[in-house]
Parts: sequence; C-alpha cells; structure tokens
Amino acid sequence: QVQLVESGGGLVQPGGSLRLSCAASGSIFSINHMGWYRQAPGKERELVATITRGGSTYYADSVKGRFTISMDNAKNTVYLQMNSLKPEDTAVYYCNANVVLVTGMVNGYWGQGTQVTVSS
Repeated sequence: QVQLVESGGGLVQPGGSLRLSCAASGSIFSINHMGWYRQAPGKERELVATITRGGSTYYADSVKGRFTISMDNAKNTVYLQMNSLKPEDTAVYYCNANVVLVTGMVNGYWGQGTQVTVSS
C-alpha cells in the first residue's frame, strides 16, 4: 500500500555532514507525521527526530543542535540533515511515517533502513 524509500547514508568522518531522504509513495491521502529512528549494533531502536504535517518538530537530546528534520508535504518526503557527526551516531537509520490512506485507514510504515557510519 505504502512504500518508504530512504537514501543518503554512507561513510563520513567525525565532524562531517550527511543528508538523509525518505520518500513515501502509494495509496496516500495524507501524512500525519514522519520521523527518523536509528539502531546501533547491540542496541534498541531509538527515536531521533519527528515532524508533523504542520511543521512541529521533536529531537532526541543526543542530536539537538546538530540534526535538522524537514518535510516536503507536496513530495511526501522527509529529510534529516546531520551535521557535526560523531562516531556514536553510527547506526542504521530508519524512516517512519504515519499515513492516512485513500481508504481512510491510518497505518504506520517503515523504510528498509540506510547505514550511517561515522569513522576516521
């Protein structure tokens, strides 16, 4: 019904930047909110940042001031600009969307994940 396709991960040195993108497609009427989560090896998946359709944002304390989430409602796409990256930011980053389908149902969806590695 809905697919989330992420892009933009990779290898970057400490202090560097990356921009993640996640595009939603399918039987979408509207999107209530989108967000980014991450999961490091041996750890549980954790919330990184979220944004509502109206533009309200939330950030985990660990990324405040370094990461910026934004959303293009017309393109059903969410972005995560990551600056001043640290080795502890290394993880698989997952996109999440809360979607209102054309049927009227509301479901949550996950992307396949994109690897971010911060290392010198």
